[in-house]
Parts: sequence; structure tokens; C-alpha cells
Amino acid sequence: MPRTVLPGKPYPQGATWDGTGVNFSVYSEKATAVELCLFEEVDSKESESLQIRECTGYVWHCWLPGVKLGQLYGYRIHGPYEPERGERFNPAKLLIDPYAKALAGRLNWDAPVFGYKLGDPAEDLSRDDQDDAWGVPKSVVTTSHFDWENDRPPMTPVHDSVLYELHVKGFTAQHPDIPAELRGTYAGLAHPAAIDYLKKLGITAVELMPVHEFVDDKQLLDRGLRNYWGYSSINFFAPDARYSASGDRGDQIGEFKAMVKALHRAGIEVILDVVYNHTAEGNHLGPTLSFKGIDNSSYYRLLNDTPRYYMDYTGTGNTLNVRHPQVLKLIMDSLRYWVQTMHVDGFRFDLAAALARELHDVDRLSAFFDIINQDPVISQVKLIAEPWDVGEGGYQVGKFPPLWAEWNGKYRDVVRRYWKGDDGQLGELGYRLTGSSDLYQRDGRHPGASINFVTAHDGLTLNDLVSYDGKHNEANGEDNRDGSNDNHSYNYGVEGETENAEIRDVRERQKRNLMATLLLSQGVPMICGGDEIGRTQKGNNNAYAQDNDLSWFDWRLDGRAKSLLEFTTRLVEMRRQHPNLHRRKYFQDRSILPGTTPEREVDGRKEQDITWLRPDGDEMTPDEWTAGWVRCIGLQLSGRTLDDVNGVGEPIRDETFMILLNPHTESIKFYMPRRQGTAWEVMLDSAQPERAAKPVIAPGEPYELISRSTALLRELTD
Repeated sequence: MPRTVLPGKPYPQGATWDGTGVNFSVYSEKATAVELCLFEEVDSKESESLQIRECTGYVWHCWLPGVKLGQLYGYRIHGPYEPERGERFNPAKLLIDPYAKALAGRLNWDAPVFGYKLGDPAEDLSRDDQDDAWGVPKSVVTTSHFDWENDRPPMTPVHDSVLYELHVKGFTAQHPDIPAELRGTYAGLAHPAAIDYLKKLGITAVELMPVHEFVDDKQLLDRGLRNYWGYSSINFFAPDARYSASGDRGDQIGEFKAMVKALHRAGIEVILDVVYNHTAEGNHLGPTLSFKGIDNSSYYRLLNDTPRYYMDYTGTGNTLNVRHPQVLKLIMDSLRYWVQTMHVDGFRFDLAAALARELHDVDRLSAFFDIINQDPVISQVKLIAEPWDVGEGGYQVGKFPPLWAEWNGKYRDVVRRYWKGDDGQLGELGYRLTGSSDLYQRDGRHPGASINFVTAHDGLTLNDLVSYDGKHNEANGEDNRDGSNDNHSYNYGVEGETENAEIRDVRERQKRNLMATLLLSQGVPMICGGDEIGRTQKGNNNAYAQDNDLSWFDWRLDGRAKSLLEFTTRLVEMRRQHPNLHRRKYFQDRSILPGTTPEREVDGRKEQDITWLRPDGDEMTPDEWTAGWVRCIGLQLSGRTLDDVNGVGEPIRDETFMILLNPHTESIKFYMPRRQGTAWEVMLDSAQPERAAKPVIAPGEPYELISRSTALLRELTD
């Protein structure tokens, strides 16, 4: 008996179950016909095919009674196959619903998933008519029902935030206190052992590397590797089932929600690293899996004069066409879904500059920014940009609009150079330590706009940064040609060598120096997961394909790992306790050039919010910032009067701190300011991380900073 197909509604797009049936809706502007295919099994070659006849505003829709939760489906879209005109319709290829909330099955590259005939001299100009349904992931009919039990987002103020970038699988895959069946999954991250660790470390938010459904690239599988990082999305709604302990028929949604709920209960926010700039379908020779076969010229940026080819601002073969209203709608619907339905607390946008390109140049007034700015849901969560792409003019650090925070690549670079011992870094370092007002204040932003980091997933780990003279990506199978060519050698002898006690001690100290600099800087610190325990990738600075113990956390902590963890935890706790170490506004709410800080009177004596000091205890002069040579510096943060608490004119007070930095290869005596009635207590020293006693230094007396070390002191007053 033929199945009843009713008109249904164009919105919401996707598959919407109402208890008695399902409304199916998919956008295709240039399609001539659309088939809905229903499957019983993931790898089935047979399906029930139904013609969708209703089309409203280019949205094809129908309603089917009796369809239940868990139903597998996909689309076949008819239309012209004319690659030279940018059209790549091919009904032989089953397509993933762009609005599917869950996907079942993995892509099988043995299936004929390419829209053209492989090996044909005409390349992508010749259409391939082989059915590939048996090898394509199936969309799943799901429900949004979940018992959130009064879940409330932590809503941590951005200036109080400490971010922790982690990979769901890598963090949990080898954790001995997490049950084996939960390791590598959302449920594993929700386990008390994982949450207790994060809570004790003191972080306020996890920034999860991509969890949208993504594809394992064929060339990686051919080399026995996998796409570990996940920057190859094929759907922007479905949580990737590879991280699900519950299966892939929709239960991955509930497992993800349970993870968010558990983290929220611990006061930890969840920020997603999202990849809306490109998809896994690649360039003109890539597979046809979803958008390419649904409406290629609407979803992708094509070359104006030769639309057979794709604009590539991402280095992956294609760029999503954010200029198109439907694509903007898709992204905004996805973002709102993850906030409203999945309860996440914010987003980090991969290669965000690519999303801002209206024509060719990056445009701060693009429709993407405008629509996010006015959206009552998305504008209220944390928005973090990776402010660059690989296209011309793509480096946009400091140029995103209000509401946005940015991965501050300039912070990373100057801090690395300073501790490496490079000359001429002080001028820029002063801005980076104090929140980068030169980059963000002109737009009315605060220090929270600067996401400070020294290392991230893309590059060397903290341990490897101070241990290797160059990259070692041989395991990726590309003859070490991949990954950044930047040489961050810290010049400590044989790379990776830990037998020499002197070299080992310097490396451990440098790890503490970099971590202390990160956590004592104004702005928002982001710790790369595992850096606090000395995680190593053996010098691999591009471990995107290493889904193995090279990338996974090794929880067998030796003495050095435990010491670094304790040091980091102390720093995070000090930062949490003292508003002077994470100010809400810039110093005196104005742009400060290092060495020219204005004074103000507090309790009858003149005070400066910040004071830059030489080792002799006197204030640095403007000329000394540009002298060119590396030198030891001190940064005094006055805690006597800080920002308003809540903008109503009531000041808060804290202790006055001094941060001392010595990147020299020799020790140096740093003299305390000669101010009566004060002394200085040493709270922390990277050269003596486990020292229990806290020496007190009298005014005008020296404190010895050994070579390559950091110290934090607090003022004691009568």
C-alpha cells in the first residue's frame, strides 16, 4: 500500500517529529525534483523512495504519518549536472540532510561517493551514475526531549574566565579512573573523575575541539591514520557519534546533553570549536555528500569567471558561501540550536576571517557579524574568533567587532620570543601583559577580548616547545613537510634530551615561566589541555591525524608532571582570588603606553595603576622600551583602587602585586621600590616552585631572580 505523503510545512527545516509523524524539509534553489529516501539499516542498498512535490520559497517539504524516532533517511536531489556552470546535481548520490540532528554510520570510501567518474580524462565533468547509498551516513529522525533538571548556565563573567582547550577523546581515552566503556566519549568527560580534575585545576570553561559530525579523509585512511582533530565538518547540528558510548541512532544527543549538564553542575561552561568556514566535500574533485549535491552554487563560494572551481580561503578546498541568505540561516539556526537545545555556553569560530568575507576582502560590517550582533540568543553567549584565514589579508587580530573575543596570536608570538631570549620584545610585551589595549580598546572592548595563549592544539605542546629545536611530524606520513615551519628553538642542547640535569631543570623552569606569564597576564588565559602535566607529542606540531597515544593524555604522572600541575593549580587559584590579576577594565580605563602611566591620588598619596620597574627598583623610561636588548623587568599592579564593581562607582580593593620576569641566561638582583612602610612577600617563584616558606624583602633590598625565572610578590603594608 502506497505511503501517504502530505504537504507538510517548509519550516523548521530538517526532520521534525510531532508524535504522530515527521515533517521533512530541505532547501534547494535550483533543484528540479527532490526524493526522500527511508532506510531500515545503515548500510542498506534498498530504500523506500518518496517524491516531495511541495516547494515553498525553494524549500521542499512534506509530512509523513507514522514515521517513528530513529528512522534513517537521506535525500536524492535532481537538477542539472553542469560543473562548468557551478551545478553538480546527481540523484545517484544519497545526500545528508544539512539540518539532521544525528547521523548514523560512517562514510565508506569504497562506495562511489564522487559525483563524477573517477579516472575519466574529463575529471569532474563526467557524471557518475552509480548508487552510493550503502556507503553514506544516514540522517536520523530524533527528538529534542531531555530532562535538564533545571540546568542553569554558569554564566561566568569573561574577565573571570580561565579556558581549557581539550579533545573529548584525547582527554579521556586513557584515564584509569574512567570505566573503559566510557573512555573517549561524552559520557567519559561527564564522569566524576574527569570533572573532579577540571574542578581542582580551577578552569571555568572547557573549549571542546570540533564535535560536529566530521569525515575521516580518504588519504589519511589510506595511510592508516584518522582525522583526529575534526576540522572537516559535514553537518553543523549532529554531535559526532564517534564520541558516543550510547550508539548513533540519536542517543548521542542525550549523551552530549548529559555531559553539558554534569559540567554545568560543577560550574564549568562548555564552549564549542565550530567550523562553519568550509566542509568535508573539498574542491571540485571532492566527494558529493551533502551541500554539493543539494545546491552547490548556493552553499559554496565559486570563482566568478570559472564557477567549476571553488574559492579557497581555508586551505581545505572550499569556502562556505556566507553571503547567501540560506547559508546564513543555516549557521544561525545551528548556533541557536546548540545554545537553546544543547545548552552550550559559547563558540570558538575556526578561521573566522573566512566568514567575514563579503566579496574578497575581510569586511567587519559583513552580514555575518550584523546578524549575530542583533540575534537575541547568540549575542548573549561567549563568541571567540580565530581571527585569521589563509587568504590574502586574512590576518585580522584586533579587528573583530564588539561582542567578540579573539585568539590573540600576537600575545602567543611575543611571549614565546621574550622567553626564548629574542631582542626587542619589551615594547609589545608590555601591551600583551596588560590586556592588549592597543588592539581592542579603540572598539570599546575590555581585556576580556584578548584570549591569551602560548600553545594550542595546532602547534607544539608546552613541553615540546621548550624541548625540540624543530618539528617532528614524520608519523603523519608527509616526510615532515606538513605543519608550521616556525622555529621556536629554545636552544638547550640536544632536542628531547632529558638526561642532562641542567638542561632538564631549565626546560621545567621555562614551562613554569610560560604558564606563569599566561596566568598572570590581563585578559583571558587559555590553557592547552595537557600542558599543565607536561604532555608531549614527541615534537609533532601538527598531530591532526594522530588518533592514538601520541595525542592522548598520558595520566601516568611522574614527579615533574605533578609538580607542574601543582604550580599551575596554584596560579589559577591566585588569579581567581585576586581581581587585581584579572581586571574587568583596562588600567584607569584608558589606553596605557608602558612607561607613561598616569598617577592618581588614593588615601592621600599618589598611586599608579601600573608601574614598570628596572632591576634597580626605579621606574622605566619610555626610551628604555625601545632600546632593543632583552632585559629583566618588573610590573607592579596597584590594588588600592581598581575598577568599579558593577559600574555604579563603588571601587573594589585588592592587594598590590609585583610580577618579575628574567629571561636572561644569568641571575640578576631585582631591588624592591624604596617606599616607606612596605615590604614584599614572595608568593611564587618558578625557580623554586615547591618552596613552602615565603621570604619577605624589605624596601630597597634585592631579590635574586635566577636565570630564566618568574616571581610573583605581594606588598605588605604597616
